[in-house]
Amino acid sequence: MAVRTGARRGWRTLAPIASGPRQEHSVAAVGDDVYVIGGVVVADPANGFTTTGRVEVYNTRHDTWSDAAPLPVAMNHPNVAAVDGRIYLLGGLSGGASWQALRDSFVYEPRADRWTRLPSMPAGIERGSAATGVRGTRVYLAGGMRTLVPGPGGLQDTVDTVSSYDVVTGRWKALPSLPQARDHVGGAVVGTTFYVLGGRDRGQVNVRDTVYAYDLNSRRWSERAPMPTARGGVATAVVGTRIYTFGGEGKHDGTGPDAVFSETEAYDTVRDRWRRLAPMPVPRHGTAAVTVCGTIHLPGGGIAGGGSPVDVNDAYRPEHR
Repeated sequence: MAVRTGARRGWRTLAPIASGPRQEHSVAAVGDDVYVIGGVVVADPANGFTTTGRVEVYNTRHDTWSDAAPLPVAMNHPNVAAVDGRIYLLGGLSGGASWQALRDSFVYEPRADRWTRLPSMPAGIERGSAATGVRGTRVYLAGGMRTLVPGPGGLQDTVDTVSSYDVVTGRWKALPSLPQARDHVGGAVVGTTFYVLGGRDRGQVNVRDTVYAYDLNSRRWSERAPMPTARGGVATAVVGTRIYTFGGEGKHDGTGPDAVFSETEAYDTVRDRWRRLAPMPVPRHGTAAVTVCGTIHLPGGGIAGGGSPVDVNDAYRPEHR
């Protein structure tokens, strides 16, 4: 039976990720399908995380899962965007005890179920966990990190790099740097503005509430109303002229050094104003969000600071557009 996610407002629980728990992945939507790309899984709880190249597809109409062709290179924190019915992956992180940035880039054609290698990212701008946004044929990347050593006190090399990639010409362009370095940050393009929301700087607990806005015409950064709740590992998606932000980690409330947020907050890009909304049913970080027909889908994520991936798959339908 088809699932009509658009018929209800607020939160709804959907079929869990078929392969099991996943976090630090990315998502992209093509038509009615949500693609869950890469990330980390717990292959052996005694030995920590394993980076995966697995790609799974959630059909939003039928509430079902299927497999797609895996990534040619396993990655976590991949930088992903959908443009004109194709999915572009532009670098990410991978490795064992230390995750390092990769320059590898690919494009996925859903009809052929095939990943094709693109020229690598220019040396020096490779990173994972960047804010991403799309306008026209260009994919924008802001911030990210070149190194992440999982575990307490592990190296986290945050950058302020901003760049764009034209999917038609295949050309990269260097853009003015972020006002401050950010990783595990939210990103979205609304109109002619690329927004970079929240995130952190060199560590899970170093969370930020900043909202940076990059005018794609004037090529200048400005600062907007801050997020009500500073957090990193946040997921973002756009409905209309509002940017919705979900979850995150780095909560300082006495429950642990790096607790997880349930906060759902919406930013009105027209009025430069924030609004608090109903919290996530399952607080998570390291998830990702994408909008399909006005409903925001959030598969996977971690329920504890730094880890504990889950197979939770839920959706949020805004009450106001």
